[in-house]
Amino acid sequence: MLDLTGFSLGLSTLPLLTNARTRSISPENPTGAPGRGGMAIPNPNDPDLPYSHASVNLGQGWKVRPFVKPHASETITLMDVDGPGVIQHIWLATERSFQGNGRGCVLRFYWDDEETPSVEVPLTDFFAIGHDVFAPVNSLAVVATPQSALNCYWPMPFRKHARITFTNDNANDLTLLAYQITYAETEIPSEAGYFHAQWRRAVTDRGNPDYVILDRITGRGRYVGTFLAWTQLSDGWFGEGEIKFYLDGDREFPTICGTGTEDYFCSSYCFPEAYSNAYAGLPLRQVARENGPPKWSMYRWHLMDPICFSEEIRVTIQALGWWPTRTYQPLADDIASVAYWYQTEPHTAFPKLPPLVERWPR
Repeated sequence: MLDLTGFSLGLSTLPLLTNARTRSISPENPTGAPGRGGMAIPNPNDPDLPYSHASVNLGQGWKVRPFVKPHASETITLMDVDGPGVIQHIWLATERSFQGNGRGCVLRFYWDDEETPSVEVPLTDFFAIGHDVFAPVNSLAVVATPQSALNCYWPMPFRKHARITFTNDNANDLTLLAYQITYAETEIPSEAGYFHAQWRRAVTDRGNPDYVILDRITGRGRYVGTFLAWTQLSDGWFGEGEIKFYLDGDREFPTICGTGTEDYFCSSYCFPEAYSNAYAGLPLRQVARENGPPKWSMYRWHLMDPICFSEEIRVTIQALGWWPTRTYQPLADDIASVAYWYQTEPHTAFPKLPPLVERWPR
């Protein structure tokens, strides 16, 4: 019998009692160890205890270290625990505006003592915030609420170890990074894959306007989500291109081929308005040119329809609009993406993450 102890399978399973043990990591309990939360003693002379001034008259057990302040070019470890277990929820909040710091910060997740990360994504894009411009996201997998609260509910199992790091690549210190990572100590079934997420960015070529979302992924797994931050560099409609999933030996032609960009993101007729729902959304629809070129953010979670592969997967989308003659116009647009999937380890090497200057939005 498949043991799913510790995995949340919906409201109907909440009354079922299991042997899982809940733990939660935050600046007030950096290790998540039982009985170790809220132990900081106020010390106004310690810059690592930012709320000492507010709690100095109350003593230990009050709000002393609710956040940290990552220095410029500093990498800090958010989570470093032994397994087996499964991460159930991540909440993060930084400075009130993501401008100048969202893509300048990078999340990396390492499973079972691997040397290269299974997740390597700029902070905001991981949570479906494109172009470092906040827009509310109200989905099952990711929730973003005003002003800068970022949440994800992707289940992330690990068998031996889990480590999450946060790197501030910006030239300035961050004044605030608050976080809460909730996980369950529980056995992991042998069928469970490891969570992966990869960021890419490119300006498409009019001669071949295929944008690569994911490539050279080998193993057995399930593709579960796509996020795109799309910047138009041409006037008119940009979304006639088709998304294509090349599976298990596909070469020239894919097994799965969409019918248009807005169709894949569960909309129709040129994204007439912004929307955000459980499985798909267009949270950012910034079409006014006085703030720069038109910018769009869109997500599609394959929660009820994961795309399964046995050996390999490659995912592309076309940048395609219209000429005035009503024939297709290949586009040179600026596209950034995050692909989300589960797979067996080891994973193939990710492309090198671009430096900060190449990650900034237009």
